[in-house]
Amino acid sequence: MTTISVNGEKHAVEVEADTPLLWVLRDHLNMIGTKYGCGIAQCGACTVHIDGLPQRSCVMPVSAAEGKEVTTIEGLAQGELLNEIQQAWLDFDVAQCGYCQSGQIMTATALLKETPSPSDSEIDAAMGGHICRCGTYQRIREAIHHVADKPGKKIK
Repeated sequence: MTTISVNGEKHAVEVEADTPLLWVLRDHLNMIGTKYGCGIAQCGACTVHIDGLPQRSCVMPVSAAEGKEVTTIEGLAQGELLNEIQQAWLDFDVAQCGYCQSGQIMTATALLKETPSPSDSEIDAAMGGHICRCGTYQRIREAIHHVADKPGKKIK
């Protein structure tokens, strides 16, 4: 039995300690916003926050998340109210197929917490580990700048 805290709620799951966190989130907790992309931590689709830092959940054993706070894409919104980054993704038509976008949003959120007004090169460095087959990188950068430039922004 493993107990993890996800989006502020404790969950006890009956899985092997080496089960990837991604599969626990998707298959046991029905949090399907986090996507499976490559399974080797190269594409970024599975990115979640572990104690506020972006981590690839496809290679992280669930046992490594015990005692830490896991935040998924579902945990960024407050009910039906999207956070500022999620809303910017819509406003700037970032997503085409949308598959990689939850991981991209999770990394953008962590970037803006750490660097409230990032330069293009800081955005590119932070987001560089994500693969978007649709190629919306320019719109991703624009959405991040939009949120960074907002007075009174509140990044969760």
